[in-house]
Amino acid sequence: MARPPSPASKGKAPRTARGEKTLRKILDAALAEFGQRGFHESSIVGITRRARVALGTFYTYFDSKEAVFAALVRDMSSQVRDHVAPAIEGATDGLDVERLALASYLRFVVDHKEVYRIIDEAEFVDPQGFRTHYETTAERIAARLAAATSKGELRDDGDLANEVRAWALMGMNVFLGLRFGVWSHEDADEVADHANAMLRKGLES
Repeated sequence: MARPPSPASKGKAPRTARGEKTLRKILDAALAEFGQRGFHESSIVGITRRARVALGTFYTYFDSKEAVFAALVRDMSSQVRDHVAPAIEGATDGLDVERLALASYLRFVVDHKEVYRIIDEAEFVDPQGFRTHYETTAERIAARLAAATSKGELRDDGDLANEVRAWALMGMNVFLGLRFGVWSHEDADEVADHANAMLRKGLES
């Protein structure tokens, strides 16, 4: 399996396990700093203080505050993907995949509320990262829907329909996460069950 690209700035990827650990500390500190203070009020000094690393260590891996923010957007997107993937392995059909994916996402949000502030600010700080996050998420959902359609589990209305459904599903998940993960905590499985019941009435073949 190919090694995923490092979130560090170009040419600054860590070469040792110790370097990987330090990079992780910086990213986690950046998540806390940006998540609590927002991009404009945050500082590199604040990040290094939280990470308990020297200022020079930060520049070993990142060129600027903008660079670590962009890296964090990619990192959070990957964390969501990696958190959801194992949860959907036991699905019984295509729509059950989406139920399990939503429940897993809601649990992730409860523990990582900062993701909403990071992604929202990315629209202005890192617009390409913002767009890539949503495009790749929608592509994963569309691929799952296409697989379910090919098995006859979902009504086949064409490729465009699956793309529309993927973006609609993603939008629903984002706002359910905001309502039931950030603003309040409800049972993730129960919320996902209600959402999935609505999907089944509209999408089953």
